Amino acid sequence: MRKERIGFAVCGSFCTHEKVLKALQELVEQYETVIPIASETSAFTDTRFGTSDDLLDRLEELTGREVLCDIPSVEPIGPKGLLDLLVIAPATGNTIAKLAAGITDTSVTMAAKAHLRNGRPVVIAMASNDGLSAGAKNIGELLVRKNYFFVPFGQDSPLMKPCSLMADLTKLPATVDAALRGEQLQPLLL
Repeated sequence: MRKERIGFAVCGSFCTHEKVLKALQELVEQYETVIPIASETSAFTDTRFGTSDDLLDRLEELTGREVLCDIPSVEPIGPKGLLDLLVIAPATGNTIAKLAAGITDTSVTMAAKAHLRNGRPVVIAMASNDGLSAGAKNIGELLVRKNYFFVPFGQDSPLMKPCSLMADLTKLPATVDAALRGEQLQPLLL
């Protein structure tokens, strides 16, 4: 088991949560410490894809740790140096926009801000319906910033949703490994 401490932050792209949980399972099998974080939206919103209680239960079951789902619980990540790497999966267009603009009004954006203060990597596993339209500038902004690394991504439904982008979550473990070395996994665009 690897000793690096991984934070795993889940945002609200509810239709991707099953794939995200499978990717989380792979990380839990490789790393001793995986700390679950949930955005307030994903932690407290029931949808047609499942209940928030089920999501939180599954996150806790997979990691063996309590889910951090508010700003006060994630703020110590920076000052206490709690993580070696933070994963945001799925990273919605809304979260990516907030990170690009420096807005820290959710548990996930605060976790990223707190973690980045230590100069450590943040891995973005994107799930955005507007990645090739309104969200493109925000993705571009993070691509050129230090300590942000992207799970390789591409169009998930070019004919039905031509502006939608989705990370290939099967590449999450390799992206995490590369980011811990300060490298962006290539190819980035699928």
